[in-house]
Amino acid sequence: MNYPEKENTANNQFFSPWDGKDLVNLCLLIKIKGYCFSSQISSESWDIFQENPEKVSENLLKGAVNAFNDKTDSVLDPSNGEYVPVSVLAKKFRKIGKGSVVVAEEHFGEGPSIRQAPMEARIMNVRAVLAKSFASTHETDLRKQGILTLTFKRKHDYDKIREDDHISIFGLECLSPEEPLTVKLGHRDGTSEHFEVSHSYNQEQIEGFKAKEGTNIQ
Repeated sequence: MNYPEKENTANNQFFSPWDGKDLVNLCLLIKIKGYCFSSQISSESWDIFQENPEKVSENLLKGAVNAFNDKTDSVLDPSNGEYVPVSVLAKKFRKIGKGSVVVAEEHFGEGPSIRQAPMEARIMNVRAVLAKSFASTHETDLRKQGILTLTFKRKHDYDKIREDDHISIFGLECLSPEEPLTVKLGHRDGTSEHFEVSHSYNQEQIEGFKAKEGTNIQ
């Protein structure tokens, strides 16, 4: 797949509030293998982040292991088949107005809370994180940034996600507590797969997700 060179300036900083529609044709940023602790998601201090959020956000998920090559900070750029750092790919997607998805295994974000970690994901235009399970604090922090947090209803569906997939999330227009959503994987060979995912949003959290702007770092 080829990406246009023209930059979408609307997505240079933080993505816009949710527009009430399903998230369609998001790009896979990384499929993480094994545990991914908070220290692997972000390795800088809050003070340094405050000084230069954009620069520090380039450390996002540097320590996460890519399930497809067992390497850290090395993900496939599907436009040219090259492996690049996570931040390079995220910024490339953001530049053309493409949101991305992070896929993870168990207890994503376990460990001491790192305040800026979800903000880095926001800056890099991560729209959703799909995991087998979350560390509760990190899941809450992601939600505060307007990032959709979902869990696999059947954990083996994790294995269906391919390296160059496009990912769509359906059912958001009528998002309600305890009602599953549907993920569609668009594979490079033209085939597709669907499976259900769960969420634990209550009605108040759903309203917060709908309204979240995330344009200020707090």
